[in-house]
Amino acid sequence: MRELLRHPVMPGLLVSALGDGMSLVAVAWLAVRIAPPGQAGVWTGLAVAAYALPASLGAALLSRFMRGLRAARLVAADATVRALALGTVAVLAIGNSLTPIAYVVLLALSSLLHAWGSAGAYTLVAELLPEEQRVAGNALLSTFTQAAIVVGPAIAGALTGLAGPGWVIGADALTFTILAVAAWSVPAKRVAATESAAGAWETIRARPRLLGLLAVTMIFFFLYGPVEVALPVHVAEDLNGSAGLLGLYWTVFGVGATAGALGAGLLSRFPPAYVVVVIIVGWGAALVPLGLFDAVWPGMAGLAVGGLIYGPYTAISTALFQRGAPPAALSRVLAARAALTVPATSMGTVLGGPLVAVLGGRSVLLWSGLTTVALGVAVGVAVRGPFRGRHGCAPDPSPARLGAPDEIEERP
Repeated sequence: MRELLRHPVMPGLLVSALGDGMSLVAVAWLAVRIAPPGQAGVWTGLAVAAYALPASLGAALLSRFMRGLRAARLVAADATVRALALGTVAVLAIGNSLTPIAYVVLLALSSLLHAWGSAGAYTLVAELLPEEQRVAGNALLSTFTQAAIVVGPAIAGALTGLAGPGWVIGADALTFTILAVAAWSVPAKRVAATESAAGAWETIRARPRLLGLLAVTMIFFFLYGPVEVALPVHVAEDLNGSAGLLGLYWTVFGVGATAGALGAGLLSRFPPAYVVVVIIVGWGAALVPLGLFDAVWPGMAGLAVGGLIYGPYTAISTALFQRGAPPAALSRVLAARAALTVPATSMGTVLGGPLVAVLGGRSVLLWSGLTTVALGVAVGVAVRGPFRGRHGCAPDPSPARLGAPDEIEERP
């Protein structure tokens, strides 16, 4: 871990995570400010989508150019594009010259390489740390993200009130400039051409356990998507609450998720597939109080506990990909994973709109929780098997079981 923390990219990743946390407020608020009268909802939705979804397109279309780069160069390329695009947004916004169309196009450009940048960060963990320490290394990166969700929006809200959202976007661009400088300072290396021949999808398809984990993660994130629509409606209509109350809900979730991410390394002693099952079931169960009660505190307590339970998921699931994919193909596999899981959440959010319109916010929260519990139980049945001592499981001849014990936990 000391080697990981000493790497020049790590401070840059921390700073840029804070910038992304600030963008949660600034991206949407700037869209509201520049949208034509009566069109704020349309342009805000387009802006938020443009800041995330093109990463999937970049992962698919730019593989030929990106797959030969080592981890630090992937991070550098993504950070450079983000810094330039967001910097342009900031300059135009501060000068009152930004149009909604230009804004959406620049946001889309800023996210084009983000799946590769995320893959590069987690590939860097795999390059620097031995297998038994990768969960802790992944947890460090996910902690950056979760902590930024707690701190970033508060900073953005204050800065927006003082100077306007354009300056917040400019600060976000500055954080990615810092990351780009740090990542470009790492000596360049390339993966040998013979090691890069196989595509990411072929690599995943040839490993049924990775394919199963990817499918489970996509469904898990899809079932989370409606929560982002249902929770605001629940707070506003069922609880007669304010935007401040909604912010408090997300704050307690962020605090819980940060604590959970920090503790992910403690779970490395257990078979990761079983940890994944417990996280899915636990997160679903944590949503149930939101769907059962009109009172504030049961739901808030459930969301805080849910954040604590969910926090380690990224670290654990990424460790399974790091373990199962060939080192030469890891960055491409992780980029493909990001390209599929990000749209899964967005599709769930899109579904949440009509569901909330028909069922109401509270009922959709209950549906999401119970369906997620059912998913976790189904995955648990798929990976079931008797434990063998504290660190392992009895072997299973079935190759299709998600994270079967022979690949998941075979340490002495």
